[in-house]
Amino acid sequence: MQEGRALEAQLCCQQALAADPHHADSLHLMGLLALQARQYDHAIEWIARANQQDIKADYLLSLGTALEQQGLYREAFTTFDRAVQLKPDDAELWACRGSALTRLEQPADALACHQRVLEIEPDNASAAFRCALLLLGLHRPAEALPYFDRCDQLRPNQAAVLEQRAIALHTLKRFDEAVSNGTRAHQLDPANADICNNVGASLQFLCRDEEALSWFDKALALRPNFIMSLINKASSLAQMRRIDDAIAAYRQVQTIDPGNAEAKSYLSLLYRLIGNFEAGWAGQKARWNAQLRPESYPDFHRNLWLGKEEIKGKTILVFADEGFGDTIQFARYIPLLAARGAQVILVVEEALRPLLSRLPGVIQCLPKPSTSLPPFDFHCPIGSLPMAFETRLDTIPAVESYLTPASEAGVQVWQQRLRDHLGNDRRLRIGLAWSGNAQHSNDHNRSIPLAALRTLLDANASFVSLQKDPRPGDRTALEASDILDLTAQLTDFAETLALVNCLDLVITADSSTAHLAAAAGRRTWILLPYLPDYRWLLDRDDSPWYPTARLFRQSATRDWGEVTDTVRRALREQITSRGRS
Repeated sequence: MQEGRALEAQLCCQQALAADPHHADSLHLMGLLALQARQYDHAIEWIARANQQDIKADYLLSLGTALEQQGLYREAFTTFDRAVQLKPDDAELWACRGSALTRLEQPADALACHQRVLEIEPDNASAAFRCALLLLGLHRPAEALPYFDRCDQLRPNQAAVLEQRAIALHTLKRFDEAVSNGTRAHQLDPANADICNNVGASLQFLCRDEEALSWFDKALALRPNFIMSLINKASSLAQMRRIDDAIAAYRQVQTIDPGNAEAKSYLSLLYRLIGNFEAGWAGQKARWNAQLRPESYPDFHRNLWLGKEEIKGKTILVFADEGFGDTIQFARYIPLLAARGAQVILVVEEALRPLLSRLPGVIQCLPKPSTSLPPFDFHCPIGSLPMAFETRLDTIPAVESYLTPASEAGVQVWQQRLRDHLGNDRRLRIGLAWSGNAQHSNDHNRSIPLAALRTLLDANASFVSLQKDPRPGDRTALEASDILDLTAQLTDFAETLALVNCLDLVITADSSTAHLAAAAGRRTWILLPYLPDYRWLLDRDDSPWYPTARLFRQSATRDWGEVTDTVRRALREQITSRGRS
């Protein structure tokens, strides 16, 4: 058998079994020959007979392997588990047990097996790699990195190791290192389209979209219908404001995969960005019509309202399906539902509930998630209300203010707090917020480091932080600045609005604070990336959604310093004008 002479080996075994039908080694060898010939059912039968005569770890190893090949993973695991009890220091058995657990989708238990392999054989590169992959799958990339490093030391210059290590680094937002590892992997495996795509994706997060494009093109040259790479390419084209090219790329995705929800969604956003709301809403509606309900949206098993049905006298449940900012922006449509004769049950995050429960037409405002809901006739995602009302650029319901503080007393509390800290300082009071949700897919473009705003702080004004949960680097900068920070007392958006009503101006990144201040009719200056979110449109310094908002945009350099210089000049004009008056 070792020489590859399987037929002669089989004849020898048959002679042996003719002499002794219960000879365990011969039965096992017949099983191995069947395994080698990929006759797995015969292999299982022969090896099971061998185990009936004499249970050995080697026999169990062969049996488990045959069972795995037949897709009998639970039985294979049981067999390998029995084997390690007989030979607890056998690394191969632990590795097989771990592989069976991986197939059974029990990654944490599989990880323990491969870690045991490394205890027995510290130089086992395969076990180190499996540990790293399992930790990556368990969303523990920081723990995966030392195992990838160990692989690289034991078996240097392996493309697969570098590829996966790059993915771990990308997940940890260590994008420069991810690019470096991905580039090395590409040199070792230049025909791997996934590696090219991953390098491009990391470059996107470094705002190096032109370089990213070349990597996506490499990936597509290797795999022409590579959907993920096409979508990534479209994203980089959009970031470079090559909107027509981005639209063409998304349409190419739809040609290859007509049901692709991601392409539909992004294409819809691009149309809205350029002011073509009709096409934008059509794309959004197509998603719902195709029953591509987002995972975050509950399956209510009843009528979805997208504007067609009569709702007079009906109860409609409006569910916050987007972030805080979207919910605040589209809350303007709740009174319009009431004007059509509907009663509204509003389901939002708890932090928004005290603020939005007072909107006209809201008969009940419940927190997300709600375990039980009252009866209703229709439901609608809050992000789909503009679509349901067939909103066009010239029909946006842009009232100057549709959010008011919960009480005048609450505003007075904040006025007193500011007096306690600022005294009778009559300078302009300016609220600052510089970052949004760190989990947002575009956070790397739209959030601003506080240090980038430091030139504004030289202005003759009093600055007040509106930034909840600043990031570690920003926290250090905040503590070293003269910005007044009372955010520990901002328990919800209603409290934040009360503070905002005590300020003369709010300067903010594209975040929920921008929506809150502008929806309350406060003067709000919003700092936007080169490619903004669709709601801010392109190449204008005003917003059709918010009459009191002023927009400051990055140029193609994507330099926040240029933006803050413009804001600084505008701020000086405001202060000078205030001084004259």
